Amino acid sequence: MAKAFPTDEPYLSGYFAPLHAECDAPNLPVTGEVPATLRGTYYRNGPNPQFAPRGRYHWFSGDGMLHAFQFDSGRVSYRNRWVRTPKWEMEHANGEGMSGSLSSRHLTEPRLLELNSTVANTNVVWHGGRLLALEEVHAPFEVDPVSLAPRGYQTFGDKLSGPMTAHPKIDPVNGEMVFFGYAARGPFTPDLMLHVVDKAGQLQRSVHIVAPFPSMVHDFVVTQTHVIFPIFPLTGSMERASSGRPPYAWEPGKGTHIGILPRNGTAADVRWFTGDPCYVFHPMNAYDAPDGGIVCDMMKYDVPPLFPGPDGQKISSGAPAARLVRWTFDVAGKSGSYREQPLGDTPGEFPRLDERFATLPYRHGYYCGGDISASGKGDALRSGLVHIDVASGQEAQYQPPAGDKCGEPIFVPRHADAGEGDGWLLATIWRAAENRSDLAVFNAKALSAGPVALIHLSHRVPAGFHGNWRPAG
Repeated sequence: MAKAFPTDEPYLSGYFAPLHAECDAPNLPVTGEVPATLRGTYYRNGPNPQFAPRGRYHWFSGDGMLHAFQFDSGRVSYRNRWVRTPKWEMEHANGEGMSGSLSSRHLTEPRLLELNSTVANTNVVWHGGRLLALEEVHAPFEVDPVSLAPRGYQTFGDKLSGPMTAHPKIDPVNGEMVFFGYAARGPFTPDLMLHVVDKAGQLQRSVHIVAPFPSMVHDFVVTQTHVIFPIFPLTGSMERASSGRPPYAWEPGKGTHIGILPRNGTAADVRWFTGDPCYVFHPMNAYDAPDGGIVCDMMKYDVPPLFPGPDGQKISSGAPAARLVRWTFDVAGKSGSYREQPLGDTPGEFPRLDERFATLPYRHGYYCGGDISASGKGDALRSGLVHIDVASGQEAQYQPPAGDKCGEPIFVPRHADAGEGDGWLLATIWRAAENRSDLAVFNAKALSAGPVALIHLSHRVPAGFHGNWRPAG
């Protein structure tokens, strides 16, 4: 018998509470007008535990659930499904949870540990004719783009033997998908593996790199000429994990190390730059500067949220906030440091851009403004959306009513030849008072004017992570 979910876990209540149902809705009600030219599917992924976990719960550990909104001629249909991973299937057959969360791995049943299953709960990406549900310590898990039925692990013709990051970068110029895996030679190892998949979905190249120390390397950035690996002092330790202490913990004394590799280079070509301790879950973009340098725009925390020190104690008295900064690297010079400057005033997370300008010079960025990890029951905190012009620093914002929370904004071009930033922003909004969600459509050039359309669900889309757009046709 399935056990009740605990009531004292902040990331299992309110906005973060799991959704226990799957459904199909062929015609969602709409307020306003959905642009008729908006044709395609918006996919969104996030943790949604099927069963109550054993021990304390960590937000990053729930089973992945996909939400698919299909747009066609002003109408929107919806489907949600758990990603039926091997873990999900085993627990489903068992009828109750068998696993501990990120910090309670020792409570997981041995046969589930032996399965070494993905939870596929972080991102969902369309590339090379495949829809891939991703996390960061396993191979990608393919699902059918319409039914969301499982197709199993995707290893690119058995050429991928290790994990794949949840944040691959797709080059808009040549269609390549560039990605990496950390702890690539086993849990808590300092090994990174860089992989390049061509636009047809065939793995072409892999490079093995050894980082200065084992670290949680959630994301990275790519330019037209280089790959940038940020190694932050959120360290991994098998010794800690084996003794019941935090597997990942903040050790600021190790500092920040940034490895820069030419796109066509080998491990011997990596150059390391060093900086003050900080953490970045998500960069916005990176590109090659006209002077030969590299520019990286990063959503930077002074200390990471959601993780403790090595002794398990909190590392901050409040919720750490991230702010958008620009790092500039002189790859032709001799300095081993880099320059930092602030870009925006509003704290936030989940930075995105017009993906046609990924790896390239760009101007328009979007992100969630506010504390997206705030989990208090019934609080009045809200998280809105921010549009920033990174050239001028000018910001525009949309703020929902108190208590409501916006998810990650996804940009969709108005048409294939539209200029940068000319299009729509899609974002889910949790309506706290009604405990349900809307999908909002904004004119990306007039964010502060509010949504041009609200697509209404009768249930809640739980607090999640990332999504992407797949055009029709």
